Amino acid sequence: MAWKRIGGGLLALGIALTGCSEDSRPPDAPDASVPESAEWDGTYVPLEELGNRVDTGRYASCGIVSGAAPCGELSSFDLSACDDASLAQAGQEGLYMLAMRQETSSGAGSYDFSSSLSLSADGGTPLFNNRPATELRQGNSRLFYTEQSYPDGGTRRTSLVTCAAPQGPDFNGCYVSCVNGRLSSRATFTSSRMTWARGEQEASGLEKVSERFVDIAMPVDVYVTHNHAYVVSITGYGMPGGLSVFDVSDKAAPVLVKTVQFPGDGIWNGVWAKDNALYVASDARGVLLFDIQQPGDPQFVRSLSVGNDRVHTVFVEGNRLYATDVKGVILYDVSNALEPVELNRYNPFTNGTPHDMFAVGHRLYVNYSTDGFVIADVSDPQNIQTLGTYNFPNHYSHANAVGVFGGRTIAFMGGEGPFEHLRTLDVTEPSQMVKIGTFQLRPIVSIHNMVLVGKRLYLSWYQEGVRVLDVSNPTQPTQVAYFNTFRENDVNRGGYFDGSIGIRVPGDGYIYTVDTSRGLLILREP
Repeated sequence: MAWKRIGGGLLALGIALTGCSEDSRPPDAPDASVPESAEWDGTYVPLEELGNRVDTGRYASCGIVSGAAPCGELSSFDLSACDDASLAQAGQEGLYMLAMRQETSSGAGSYDFSSSLSLSADGGTPLFNNRPATELRQGNSRLFYTEQSYPDGGTRRTSLVTCAAPQGPDFNGCYVSCVNGRLSSRATFTSSRMTWARGEQEASGLEKVSERFVDIAMPVDVYVTHNHAYVVSITGYGMPGGLSVFDVSDKAAPVLVKTVQFPGDGIWNGVWAKDNALYVASDARGVLLFDIQQPGDPQFVRSLSVGNDRVHTVFVEGNRLYATDVKGVILYDVSNALEPVELNRYNPFTNGTPHDMFAVGHRLYVNYSTDGFVIADVSDPQNIQTLGTYNFPNHYSHANAVGVFGGRTIAFMGGEGPFEHLRTLDVTEPSQMVKIGTFQLRPIVSIHNMVLVGKRLYLSWYQEGVRVLDVSNPTQPTQVAYFNTFRENDVNRGGYFDGSIGIRVPGDGYIYTVDTSRGLLILREP
């Protein structure tokens, strides 16, 4: 999840995870246990970067009545061009993700954002962006709106109305945001119901070994070492987050052995370990250091923060610990894992906010959100050099993994948000990064995290669950296995950043994923 998302009043907590497990980092040369791909010789045809999508215009034929009052009521929408009859086929239940095309008063598109709408089969209160919504009807059209009041007396109404359902149960329509009774922003949208897509079953090529609910807030990341799974959670569902420790010696029956929570510090978003040290990313106090000499009983040592470091993710490579905060990437020397020493901070952008990162050797690969994908030389931590940046309009660079294929250095980069997807980049020459391949599932659903192991890429893909791609030919990633962790009716479903969110493949024959609702799932490839 991003530090924040714009549009529709949807503000997300900073949820993000790092790219790969300690045992799955590619070394400076290809893993000797994995032969060089026979499928790909390093040649490719460069792909033009056209962005996440080509704007084909408005999603719906409804309109906004200029100056209509009160703003956000049915009377403020022009439904004269809508297909009311088709709306009889629109879904009456289920969870829908909405791709919103923000537009100006002239109808020109400006950017994409996302919203969610949950409809109850028993006629219960609908949820719009996870808030209880009021529903009104006109013919087959349905209006949903939420209202918020602010301490200064201001108000905000967010409304959407359905217009047509050419391919039910999915539907399209119009959206407005009204501040103090006046139109603030407008959009058209198209929806996608979050059932298993493409005729899929629960799984193919993966089987569930066990599942363990995490009972503190929203789980978002996991790290596995010393036969223990360390799951971190962020504040959510009315509870503060923290750390849950599971003994996974018996993969079929994980046992919760300890829970750690600190007052006023409930957003623990990323986790990594080295030797007997556990590093937790805290939004309140930077990197939290725990001693795990007794793996089932982590002991808090100290915070590594020297200021107000709102740390989002952590990553360990060799004797370096990297941590992202709202200002940049913090580098630590962890030659002595329990005595980290800060080396420097890296931020090539004045107001840039890094999200995830990956490191191997002297190269640091950073997903710098709206500023793009950045490669830096960190061989001298006192003189970090930016080597190249890959970016394009309306992009949110989110996660990556890097390996060597056909003698080329290849980065797999995932974006987050509507129409984002997996890109394969040749980054052998960082100053001249080239797109050579893509892979996408439902356009509304984006990737959260990824792990590269040999020639397989393991992805936590929110509502698409866990996906496994054969990337032996990186120009043509091919899905070989999946597990649909997401189910509409699970407890606490309804957000855009929902589903499979954290993933690790530590080399013990198992895949560990964290689902925001279901908790810790352990999978394996039969």
